[in-house]
Amino acid sequence: MKILALEFSAQLRSVAIATAEVTGETNLLSSVEDADFRGVTGLMLIDRALSQAKRTPADITHIAVGLGPGSYTGIRAAIAIAQGWQLGRGVQLIGTSSVECLAEQAREAGFQGAVSVIVDAQREDIYLARYDLPPERVSLITPLAIVKPQTVDLSELIIGPEVKRFFPSAPKAHPLSPSAAILARLAAKSKTFVPGEQLEPIYLRATTFVKAAPARQIE
Repeated sequence: MKILALEFSAQLRSVAIATAEVTGETNLLSSVEDADFRGVTGLMLIDRALSQAKRTPADITHIAVGLGPGSYTGIRAAIAIAQGWQLGRGVQLIGTSSVECLAEQAREAGFQGAVSVIVDAQREDIYLARYDLPPERVSLITPLAIVKPQTVDLSELIIGPEVKRFFPSAPKAHPLSPSAAILARLAAKSKTFVPGEQLEPIYLRATTFVKAAPARQIE
């Protein structure tokens, strides 16, 4: 497997390229990141990663996409790139939760015990999922939900891109953005491939809309 990983769910976007061997070993070939949404496009980041890895688009066999929750625009952009790549080159796609990616980053950074992963959900709410971080592999304690910031246990480790904005004085608040390099390693272990049309951002709010009235006839 030659994996292109796209993690655009936070302001700090990242792209990574890795190879996964049949032995289960994952080799990271390149990793680039940038927070300039206006000046640096997702495709520019991909070009940088390919150049750093000395690979071409034709070399990619799998694309991993961070599905959030997070920036709806960023996640949609990553999904659109993956869908187009699949249509053009027949690659296989893997969608992964960005909060799971964050939990794995914390584990690899050496943190242990319970961790609260938080992401801005707008409307003065946050997304929250809790994980246990043993040395070997993360395990889910509390599934992802939309909650008020006041419900977070400040005695636990708290991680996420906007953690300092919500908890500026929490002693165990640790800012962390999801990494495409970690996403690539998680994708290498996955055997669940999906068609492009089934990739959707993780968004827990119910979708509501009001149908527009018919156009008025003006004579």
